[in-house]
Amino acid sequence: MSINLTTMPKLGFGLMRLPERDGVIDHEHVCRMVDMYMKAGMNYFDTAYIYHGGKSETAAREALVKRYPRDSFMLATKLPAWEMKSAADADRIFNDQLEKAGVDFFDFYLLHSAEDGDNYDTYVKYDCFNWGLKKKAEGKIKHFGFSFHGSPELLVEILDAHPGTEFVQIQLNYLDRTNPVVRSQELYEILSKRNIPIIVMEPVRGGMLAEVDPENEKLFKDRQPDRSVASWALRFVGSLPGVMTILSGMSSEEQMADNIKTFADFEPLADDEFKIIDKVTENILSMPQIGCTACRYCCDGCPMNISIPDVFRTINTLRRYPDDWRSKNFYAGLTTRSGKASDCVGCGQCERVCPQHLPIIELMKEAAGILD
Repeated sequence: MSINLTTMPKLGFGLMRLPERDGVIDHEHVCRMVDMYMKAGMNYFDTAYIYHGGKSETAAREALVKRYPRDSFMLATKLPAWEMKSAADADRIFNDQLEKAGVDFFDFYLLHSAEDGDNYDTYVKYDCFNWGLKKKAEGKIKHFGFSFHGSPELLVEILDAHPGTEFVQIQLNYLDRTNPVVRSQELYEILSKRNIPIIVMEPVRGGMLAEVDPENEKLFKDRQPDRSVASWALRFVGSLPGVMTILSGMSSEEQMADNIKTFADFEPLADDEFKIIDKVTENILSMPQIGCTACRYCCDGCPMNISIPDVFRTINTLRRYPDDWRSKNFYAGLTTRSGKASDCVGCGQCERVCPQHLPIIELMKEAAGILD
């Protein structure tokens, strides 16, 4: 069953950064956001087995599946290699996902974070690509693909070995085009040449491209005074041919409203706007920043309960604004409910699951020296 790009909503609702209250997903808030999104005529929801400590698929059931007809929305989720110890685990996890989400099938199903090393090796070892195609033949999956955090060389290898791949989800934003780790421009070109539909994740790089420094914000506002900074990042990826859906991990009604405004009457970037994007990219890359996207994969298994993305957020802010006392106040409050940077024991659990392949242990030492 081929994918019709024209029927896919350009904005997808990513369920990785849902609003919380007292450390628990705020169900009523999520319901309001789902209603806003559906009312705008959009209907692609992306979750995963591990999001929100395993609670995201259940949140999708409560806020979406129980409240809307099954044929009115599309639901995507993912199989995590790092939760597998045998081939039988694929069925075990999949059946658990069906139950948690409250559905009989998934519209889109992905092998989660295929990348060089353990994850891809696990999918090959347990024959997960053929397993996915069997699930598709059984009607349990409508469309089968994978999310990708690996090298362009590995992407070519996977696509050559598994021609049944219908779509690929990649990290793509204007800042990562030449990132030597992400190499998103190369990934995009490989998929485009093969006419493989692309789902985009991290279009605003975990929120980093939603708030830029005043100099760069002025470049955007001088050209489009009524558009948000985040809209520029979304319009950049939305202007690229072959992009099927752009996921945004929205955590508030304000973010939802702004993103709907961007896509309800979508306006591709003009030539001069691409030049502005290039200038902003150049400016941002001239400032040393930790390339964390706040996916929080590193947090669940941290033995010292360190909120690693928030530590990095503090360091990045201090790098841009060294005299901003609010950053250290934020960190002081953070450490009343989570571990300090100096509590890091260097176990490496975080580095094994980081999609950005950050040297987290060394970065935590740096953060400890600055903050503790």
